[in-house]
Order: sequence, then C-alpha cells, then structure tokens
Amino acid sequence: MGIGAYLALASVLFGIGAVGFLTRRNMLIQLMSIELMLNSANVLLLAFNRAYPGNHDGQVFAFFVIAVAAAEAAVGLAIVIAYYRVRKTIETDRATLLRY
Repeated sequence: MGIGAYLALASVLFGIGAVGFLTRRNMLIQLMSIELMLNSANVLLLAFNRAYPGNHDGQVFAFFVIAVAAAEAAVGLAIVIAYYRVRKTIETDRATLLRY
C-alpha cells in the first residue's frame, strides 16, 4: 500500500472530523471530532515515517500528538462537566458565558 492510500484515509478522516465539529452543536461530539482530526494527523505522520524508514521523526511527533490529545480530552471533559453543572445543557449555542 502506497503513501497515497494513507493520504486519502487521513484526508477523509480529517474531513469527517472537521464537518462534525462545524455542524454539530453538542460539546461531546465536537470533542470527539477534534480527536478524529488529531488521529488523522497521526495516520499521516506514521505514513510518512513508513515511507522514510530511516528517520523516526514521524513516530516521535505522533507520540506528542497522542500526549496532547490525552491532555485535551481531560481538560475538555472537565470544561464540559463544569459547564453542564452550571447550565444543565451541553449545547454550544447556549455557551456564551460560563457563569451567571
């Protein structure tokens, strides 16, 4: 399988994540869409690492992207929980203020 197939897969995953983030109003769905976009970047980084096996920069960057995604998920979920406790909803249309 060539790098073009990985590029196509990463593009489709990133497109699905971008459309999901821009069209949905649920904060949890938006967080999952961001995770999908980060994972598509990981697919692309690892595909380039497979194309150039002597250089391990793709694996190193993918590791850092995974670490950032884990931190983003933890902080994002904490914000969603705090927002839900205040407003009793997780729709982003109503998220103009985080406190009364």
